[in-house]
Amino acid sequence: MGAEVHDTRACEVSLPEARAELERILSDPRFHATERQRAILRYLAERRFAGCEEGVKAYSIALDVLGRASNFDASNDPIVRIEVSRLRSSVENYYEAFGAERDVTIHIPKGTYVTLFPRSHVAYEHDVEELVLESDLPETLDDVPVSQVAESPVAASSSRRPLAVHAGAALLLCVAIAGGAIAYASKPSLTVRPSVALSMDAVDTRLQGEASQTRDMLLTALTQFQTLTVAKAGYAGMRTQKVAGRAYEIDMKYYGDGDIRSVWWQIVDSQSGDLLKSGLEKIAIDGRSAAATRQEIVDVLARRFAATRGAINNIETHAGSAESIGNACVLRAEYQLDDGSSDNMAAVRSCLERTLAADPSNSDAKALLARVLIAPEAAAGDAAVRAQALDLANRAVSIAPMSDRAYVALMVTQFADGRIDAALQAGNRAISLNPSNPDAVAKLASVLFSAGYFDAGVAMAQDAGRAVDIVPRDAMLVLALDAYRRGDWSEASLLAEQVNCSDFVVRALRAAALGQLGSDQAKKRLADVRGSDPDFERTLRRKLEARRFQPLLSEEIVAGLTKAGAVFALNDVTGAVKP
Repeated sequence: MGAEVHDTRACEVSLPEARAELERILSDPRFHATERQRAILRYLAERRFAGCEEGVKAYSIALDVLGRASNFDASNDPIVRIEVSRLRSSVENYYEAFGAERDVTIHIPKGTYVTLFPRSHVAYEHDVEELVLESDLPETLDDVPVSQVAESPVAASSSRRPLAVHAGAALLLCVAIAGGAIAYASKPSLTVRPSVALSMDAVDTRLQGEASQTRDMLLTALTQFQTLTVAKAGYAGMRTQKVAGRAYEIDMKYYGDGDIRSVWWQIVDSQSGDLLKSGLEKIAIDGRSAAATRQEIVDVLARRFAATRGAINNIETHAGSAESIGNACVLRAEYQLDDGSSDNMAAVRSCLERTLAADPSNSDAKALLARVLIAPEAAAGDAAVRAQALDLANRAVSIAPMSDRAYVALMVTQFADGRIDAALQAGNRAISLNPSNPDAVAKLASVLFSAGYFDAGVAMAQDAGRAVDIVPRDAMLVLALDAYRRGDWSEASLLAEQVNCSDFVVRALRAAALGQLGSDQAKKRLADVRGSDPDFERTLRRKLEARRFQPLLSEEIVAGLTKAGAVFALNDVTGAVKP
């Protein structure tokens, strides 16, 4: 790290040039970063301009930029590390795409909170996405084991060498795929990602420049989702040329009225011409820059169109035959996982296995199959299943190193296997690849909260719930658990009731919150918990431990269920009843 900083500083530009570049990148609509990340970049640069050569501490950023309290502890709240790592990715992506236009760049060396201004773009080594800085950790924490780094999918993808395959896991997968191939020799329809073409026109011709920039930014955001194929030739190309899969046209009108920017949109089936869905998004400028306003419009529209429960994927999920494989399977799996129930999990797994039998290089199917394998409650305690899921996620990343779906799968499987630091690194990489994806943000929020990083998890959950029709289950559950943890039983009960799934933990939380309130509805909710698992009083602690919940939070849930009428034996950490 020291050599990198020294070598880069030797070729830095003058102070006026550095200041000019900072202002230029912050006003460039092609620079995709959140308001918090932009504020951090300006803060780091201004501190450097003021003579702070060695950078600043996470504590300073937390208080001065993120508004954290004076008792902020970087070892318990990784929000600064997460935001700076995301900022670093945004800066790198920007200069990789547009660096040739300039003779000055901005570089944030890994392992530091400092901005440098070299004359040429300095690329990072894409070995492991940095999340933890040594200066922020307590002395009692150990480094991430070398074995975890050796297994890093990013390192494997950068060297383009296939990852080692566990023989047992590979055999299980081969048997499953072979079985699926035999059972479905009739070759069901292989669906692919839908194609979309966009147009955006300003009602007021004076705003056409804004509209064009917004459209270009939206195109970039949609490609980051990788759930859609953006048509290069536009409407005419899709209508005159044969495209794989279903095709949609998104027509948008851009309005400006004082401090309000609005986009009216409609989605049309390219083949039939049918109007499928329409809407209107309004964004208040509120004193923000034009670039920041456009970025928020883009985030809202991208989530509206391309997220798991976005308009187009919702249409795709319900349009295909139940026997279809390919992209339809991937979408159904995402819906099933977000629902949290196990009712159709076997059918989803079979569909994904048949997809891989037809197309072994389908990274999306590998990623979703990895998550489906460890979704059942019993899977968390099965080392062979965890190894198989982790192997699938690693291979998904090696096939598609720019896929946030692949990195979400890697995060989930690593977390289930107890590799907390590696999971956080994978989650951070997922949202750096696609910061607009609410599902990836919600998953990272869940991992952070379960690992005990409560404030960071809640902040992520709140971000995941912004500008979506349906808040992702993981985000809602984090907010409900946090309210329960803080003793706000009424809020916890309200939020838990709003979680749209039949997950066992959600059922337990609903009953526990009502138990803490002394509500006469607590017994009814407790009966609901017992209906889903008649033996839950013996298995609850084990299930919460498998979710990596903090022990104190788990015991608080047990206490609430006890008040609701549950009777728990004195359990050990494995969930077995002591004699």
